[in-house]
Amino acid sequence: MMPHRQVRGKIRYTSKKPEMLDQERGREWFAFTHHGDGSTILRAQCEIEEPAPTVLRDIIYSVGPDGSPRNLHVHLTVGDTFMGSGWFDVKAGPDGGIIECESFGPSIGRLSQVVRFDGAIDALGTHPIIADAFTTRCMDLSKGPHRRTIRAYLPSPDHRGATPPMAVEVKIDLEYVGEESVTVTAGTFACRHFRFVDASDGGMGGTTHPHYDLWVTADADSIFVQGGVGGYMQTWYELVELDR
Repeated sequence: MMPHRQVRGKIRYTSKKPEMLDQERGREWFAFTHHGDGSTILRAQCEIEEPAPTVLRDIIYSVGPDGSPRNLHVHLTVGDTFMGSGWFDVKAGPDGGIIECESFGPSIGRLSQVVRFDGAIDALGTHPIIADAFTTRCMDLSKGPHRRTIRAYLPSPDHRGATPPMAVEVKIDLEYVGEESVTVTAGTFACRHFRFVDASDGGMGGTTHPHYDLWVTADADSIFVQGGVGGYMQTWYELVELDR
């Protein structure tokens, strides 16, 4: 037998806009590979049909045994046209580190970045919904319901992640709300309720991101179960398939 453990599933994207209420607007397939040393590889494919232009994203994201980000590959197609491909490598220590990015896209050409950072970072923000749930593992649940600012580097500050890959720092508040039982198409799950809140002065990507509530399995896998974004986005997401 292979020594690693696999988790696979699918998330359905729907709309809460009155003119598209509960209509499917996209979907996401994901797979986790959990290795015996505690490290994890996340693979995800995301399709966004609405709003136009369409977005197709493929990512491979590596996280170390301590939960710290290691590396990320992103391939992005927008409106059925190649937007860009990028690879990010994180070398971090107790007092900081560097992120190296090698990226290419028709609008940016070949891009090489070396970004130095002080202190610690919580995640690479990869944009798949499943990765948002996995990022909540950085919260200290022993403190009970609380909010703190998390620090991430994203391949795109755009709210849909629909710009050529390059390393951009984003700070956003993450709130642990509490525990609830949630029933979705994939089943009934004991969940932890979290909320992303964009409290920054300039907003994420220059525009304030609406509040984003999500319910995540109350276990070490931290799998997305359901969630939605309010404001101008009016989106909803639901786990419809799970194999683990």
